[in-house]
Amino acid sequence: MREVCRPLLVFLLAVAATVALRPAYASGAGQVRAMRMSTSDQHTRAVFELSSSLDYKLFQLKNPDRVVLDFDDARLASGFQSPGANGLLKDVRTGKHGKHGVRVVLDMKAGVQVKSFLLDPAGGNSHRLVLDLYPSSDAGRAIVRRTAPVGERKVLIAIDPGHGGKDSGAHGRGGLEEKTVTLAIAKRLAALVNKQPGMKAILTRDDDTYIPLERRFEIARQHKADMFVSIHANSCPNHCSARGASVWVLSTHGKESEAGKWLARSENASDLIGVSLDNRSHTLASVLLDLSQGASMQASKQVGHDVLGALKGIIPLYKPSVQHANFVVLRSPDVPSILVETAFISNRHDERLLRSSSYRQKMADAILKGLDRYFTTTPPQGTWFAAQWAKKHGMQIASTTDATASVDAPSRADANVQDLHKVSSGETLSGIAHQYGVSMDAIKNANNLDGNMVRAGSMLAIPAG
Repeated sequence: MREVCRPLLVFLLAVAATVALRPAYASGAGQVRAMRMSTSDQHTRAVFELSSSLDYKLFQLKNPDRVVLDFDDARLASGFQSPGANGLLKDVRTGKHGKHGVRVVLDMKAGVQVKSFLLDPAGGNSHRLVLDLYPSSDAGRAIVRRTAPVGERKVLIAIDPGHGGKDSGAHGRGGLEEKTVTLAIAKRLAALVNKQPGMKAILTRDDDTYIPLERRFEIARQHKADMFVSIHANSCPNHCSARGASVWVLSTHGKESEAGKWLARSENASDLIGVSLDNRSHTLASVLLDLSQGASMQASKQVGHDVLGALKGIIPLYKPSVQHANFVVLRSPDVPSILVETAFISNRHDERLLRSSSYRQKMADAILKGLDRYFTTTPPQGTWFAAQWAKKHGMQIASTTDATASVDAPSRADANVQDLHKVSSGETLSGIAHQYGVSMDAIKNANNLDGNMVRAGSMLAIPAG
């Protein structure tokens, strides 16, 4: 009986072997459903939509630079489309890997360092494999900078009317309160800013409300403001004869003028109303006052200079240059901040001016003029002002409202310009050229520079490499 059944057993084994050799992905294997790309100013990201948590292998090849991704037991879903060039990505090729797998080859424009991770389904998304492709050379870093999305957003000005509520600020001899003056000028300034192309204003207060000083610059930071402008009216003890306007920026160390020390104590005191300080609070206050402001300090000085220049024709200046003091309200580490003292409310003549509707309007006009000059000469990247700067210099910068869209160099209206660069304090022309992978002469020719000196805050057109 066993011998009679042996041929049948052999036949059944052969059928089973044939079935086992059929492609596993023909019916129930995992799928690579879709692939999408995006580029920030730091890296290019590839996201693969998967039907399940697939096994994969990742390796890189040189000459030319490639990233190779092998999926085992998987197939490309029907309708799968490879994305186009984006950031560091030049092209995508797909093919078979072994008998039952898929190979995806990412052709790169430059060498990269790859970080990969799998994400479980969440928020309506399926399983995802994420590849973050970081440039490993200056040339690659220049590519992601110039292909990251840009736009024409409005610059946001946070306007802070000093004092308010239980904190009335300084008083004039005629009874005028500082909090009333600052709110009136701030509202006028906000109205002007909102009418200006490329600008938008927010007020830290729009009525007679008390807001702690630290909360004021927190409001600016939460809204990601490009500039913080605090409006005040100066005063001096015993109704001295001092008068005029001044502009102040934060000083965190070094020698200060006696006026600066006294003024800082006067303004900071309003934050302590109704607060009992213990040793711990004093220590915390000391630490906060000593916070370094970093790069925003340089920008604060520059916009302060522009605003001060606009104030010259309105009223005699109390100080002819931008002053420094430890104002709490100017402490934001990442938002350039200035404090404008519109006049001396303690001076009879200045108090009369501060009561005047026409003077308040002139002050708002002058501050706006200074802000406009600053953003026109040093426009933040991706803003309306940057776009206007580019047009003025015969360039066009591609824009998009999609944060994940591709804006690649060949699609730019002006293929000879890859980016705009705002010069920071301490930067050199040679360092900027090295950063973008272009020659110093190329930058000089693109910007009509006679020498190798570059001014902090100025804008440079970076030619394509």
